[in-house]
Amino acid sequence: MDSSSTDSTLTQSASTAGPNGTSNKVLSTQLCELLGCRYPIIQTAMGYVALPELVAATCNAGGFGFLAAVTIPIEEVEAAVLKTASLTNHRFGVNFHMFTPGADKIADIILKHKDKVAAVSYGRGPNPEMIARFKQAGIALIPTVGKTQHAIKAVKIGADAIVVQGGEGGGHTGSAPTSIIVPQTVDAVDVPVIAAGGFKDGRGLVAALAYGAVGIAMGTRFLMTTDSPVAMAAKQRYVEVDDTDKILVTHALDGMPLRLIQNELLAKLEGQGRARALLFALINGWQCRKITGMSILDLLKSALVFRNDGLTATQTLMSANAPVLYSKTWVEGKPAEGALPGGQIAAAIDELESCEAVIQAIMQEAQQRLDALTN
Repeated sequence: MDSSSTDSTLTQSASTAGPNGTSNKVLSTQLCELLGCRYPIIQTAMGYVALPELVAATCNAGGFGFLAAVTIPIEEVEAAVLKTASLTNHRFGVNFHMFTPGADKIADIILKHKDKVAAVSYGRGPNPEMIARFKQAGIALIPTVGKTQHAIKAVKIGADAIVVQGGEGGGHTGSAPTSIIVPQTVDAVDVPVIAAGGFKDGRGLVAALAYGAVGIAMGTRFLMTTDSPVAMAAKQRYVEVDDTDKILVTHALDGMPLRLIQNELLAKLEGQGRARALLFALINGWQCRKITGMSILDLLKSALVFRNDGLTATQTLMSANAPVLYSKTWVEGKPAEGALPGGQIAAAIDELESCEAVIQAIMQEAQQRLDALTN
């Protein structure tokens, strides 16, 4: 993207209906055009969190939500897509991974409901044949990456836009901060870039646009809303965090860099030896099979994908920890016994608001900041 496109992103605005039908100025970017959403704000596909209610609430508030199909049993994915569609008149996105059992079936469901699904997001991308099918159906391909070289590769195989997450983001993350990796990626690819990692307000949105991005993607901010299905006991733990030093990157959970909020389980994991860690992973692998409905063969196939991606045998065994421990926290409401993935921005959020309130506040502040810069 050249500097002229960045300038137009900063200055372009439109008048749309705001809260209660009032008229207010809002920013409009390529992201809005690509996805058909009112505002350049994406709700990311957090497993167990990005369910129909949250996705629909995001879309109804003017953003664009992704449904996390990756943690929904394959036999329930189509029902989840239809439920989301019943809760909003806006199109939305679906997230899945090629190593997920039933990935081909999920793709078929997405294509069947292309009038409702505007985009797919993923980490490990679809194969060329599947990419061609999505493109033919007019469904945008928007992967999430943590390195610029991964963005370049994703564009080469067909990505229409890229979400690039800086190290401030929650869950599996890289080391480069958002302020470095976003402009670096904007300069390296010729598709729209969406910034993720460390965003919660209008100032952040304006900063992202200044970096050359066309919008922001947020996970932790949407997790910490009243529309989020996360158990209240878990939400309270997120709200209580007031220091970014308590939201750290660890390898203790699954052998890969993962940003988590400190809690009782993490302290235990970081203090255990290798043998106990592997035993813990084997137990969680069996639990993962029960939660997801995966067969032993499915688990082995997924493990092979991780091995082919360069993970060690230990990391491959530990990969089952994350989904089980996320479910323990978010679904069962046992934050002391599960993992608390979250971005550093959690330390700057001290209350739970609706998606509508969050998005309107972001857009109003963004317009105020732009007005202040240009007056």
